[in-house]
Amino acid sequence: MRMEEIAEETNGKHEKMVEITLKTVGPARPSRLQVPSSIRVLDLRKLVAGKNHLPVENLKLILRGKVLHDREDDDDIYVQLKDGDSLIVAVKPKPPVGLDVDDDDDDDLKFQLPQSTSRWQKKLYSFLHRRLKLPDIILMALFSLRLRTWALIILWFILAPVAHKWDVGPLYILGTGFCIIFLNLGRRQPGDVSAYSIFNEDFRELPGTLNADAIDRDVRTGQF
Repeated sequence: MRMEEIAEETNGKHEKMVEITLKTVGPARPSRLQVPSSIRVLDLRKLVAGKNHLPVENLKLILRGKVLHDREDDDDIYVQLKDGDSLIVAVKPKPPVGLDVDDDDDDDLKFQLPQSTSRWQKKLYSFLHRRLKLPDIILMALFSLRLRTWALIILWFILAPVAHKWDVGPLYILGTGFCIIFLNLGRRQPGDVSAYSIFNEDFRELPGTLNADAIDRDVRTGQF
């Protein structure tokens, strides 16, 4: 894509042109590039790749200490540039042949929303993550819970002051703990056997269980 085409696509009119400095990580010398003051990150990436003859898919652009991303919540990201801005350009090395490496190395250990997430959840995630700077562990807890679970949590906090007013706070806490335990016990499928024989029919034990009866039986039959 040429500079003229990018400038014409920006809000349907020519934007003010600014000159920025490109600093490529490596032995390459800094260079200058004229671009519109307001430009899509994707278009900026294409211009930088075309000027320095670099692979556009392997470029990482850093402006004012922040990595520029092409899209956010399925929307194109625009960046405002000023005269004299320095843009750091880094080229990610290609992985060795036969080695499958994810391109998004920075996001490997971060919480990511599934593809089926609705648009309003993506907007909420973007607000909590980028504006409020919530840690990934909190975001994982927030978006992993179902709506019914959130309703129960809100109901618990509503009833907690009532329990405190009636002086049954400790019983309320204990009851909550027992409810959590029983609700997370799960259900056994037909044919499944519990690790605790007391819960099995005829107190049947798991094969290979070692106890006093098994040791006594082995001693009597001469297996020890």
